[in-house]
Amino acid sequence: MVTSHADDVVLDGRRLFQVWGSTPEIAERRAESVRSRLLQAAQAPDQPPISIRTINGLPVLQTNGSTLVTVTERDVPAGLEAMEQAKLWSGTIAQAFARYRLERTRPYILSRLPLAAAALLAALLAQIALGRIYRAVHRSDSTNAASGALRHPLRRLASLVLLRLLQLAAWTVSLAWIADLFPQTRSLKRTFTSEAGGFLADPLLPFGQNSYSLLDVLILAGLFALVVHSANLLQRWIRRNVLGLTGMSVGSQEAVAFLIRYGILTLAAIILLQLWGLDLTSLTLFASVLGVGFGLGLQGISRNFLSGIVIIFERPIQVGDFVEVDDLQGTVRRLRLRSTEIVTLDGISIIVPNSEFLDTRVVNWSHGSPTSRLQIPVGVAYGSDTALVRDTLIRACEQESRVLNQPCPQVFFSRFGDSALEFTLLVWTERPMQQYEIISSLNYNIDRLFRANGITVPFPQRDLHLASSETLLRLAASLEQLPDALRGRGGDA
Repeated sequence: MVTSHADDVVLDGRRLFQVWGSTPEIAERRAESVRSRLLQAAQAPDQPPISIRTINGLPVLQTNGSTLVTVTERDVPAGLEAMEQAKLWSGTIAQAFARYRLERTRPYILSRLPLAAAALLAALLAQIALGRIYRAVHRSDSTNAASGALRHPLRRLASLVLLRLLQLAAWTVSLAWIADLFPQTRSLKRTFTSEAGGFLADPLLPFGQNSYSLLDVLILAGLFALVVHSANLLQRWIRRNVLGLTGMSVGSQEAVAFLIRYGILTLAAIILLQLWGLDLTSLTLFASVLGVGFGLGLQGISRNFLSGIVIIFERPIQVGDFVEVDDLQGTVRRLRLRSTEIVTLDGISIIVPNSEFLDTRVVNWSHGSPTSRLQIPVGVAYGSDTALVRDTLIRACEQESRVLNQPCPQVFFSRFGDSALEFTLLVWTERPMQQYEIISSLNYNIDRLFRANGITVPFPQRDLHLASSETLLRLAASLEQLPDALRGRGGDA
């Protein structure tokens, strides 16, 4: 079987037909030779007629005695004669010559300028419309964030990148369409796309027994991005429609969904690499180098990674828990392999490395049971009815719905303070993340009920004792003489 390779014959950026050769280099040289002859003939002052002659048994297309192209056996498709193919090429070349002259006339150029301006205006309007859509979506997300649905920073970055890509696509399509309006720009466009396509398709990365082009790498990266996005969607769907119906806790649902997501990613990565033709055994050296990197330069990352795995399986903290790490208080919103996202009471998202949950003391108000006890210190004036104080504090708790009846609130007479009788009110709640709101509400109730029952909250008091009355008299006499002494000093000056 004879192997043939084809290359395009192009004039003014338009493909006319293909010529064939036994090798890609021969086909390319034939196409370039025919193109240069056609260009020279098209630039002649008068359009010459195209004739077909038979030389050595092959049809030859000529103009003014100069050969344009010879129709070889490789150029003739099955079911067609060589002379018929020559006539088809002759008609195509004649149309190309006529178009070559037309597209360089002044009326033609002037007729294309409004179309080019309209294309630029369309691209500008598309850019403005996309920008407004992005800002509208961003404002909607900001509104949701104010109510607690905080938008992930990576998702916002991805939406911004998508916006720029869509705007770039709008301008690219517009400029490509404008380039097709004029012969010179059309030729530049075809040259650019041909060179760019060759650069993307040329082997670039030798790996094992195969070599991969930049286009192969981009396709693989795109497939990986698609797999990651699909895994995220599947994780959310399983958590909402499957795990949500099992009665599992929120933390357990998050852990199971986490394992499903990374299991899918690992399996999909192996399948993609094998479909891509990559021999996984050749990754042994890479895995060894990566292991050394984890052991030396990536100790912090590997430590947080392993801590994340421990947290996922041991579950000292879970999604939805109200935790306290050092001076940080907040609700666990998302668990990842390297870090954990905590939303503070101020609505601020803080990323905490997972190793901190294992290396430092962590207070988990929701671990096991979210029921927590709150302490509210209260001081009343000496002489107050202690039984009335106790009953009033209990009534203040009954007026707060977030305080549990069981275990019941307790009031302890703590001690006799310097200026007050000190009590401690102990209450239980299932909402530890709202402890500051609950304490504030109880204090409002206590103040209102104390005023209604005549119970006084005292100010701090201090008593001053003098050794004798003579000391007080001498002090008073000195104070009376002080203005005269000051006036005397002023007169001497």
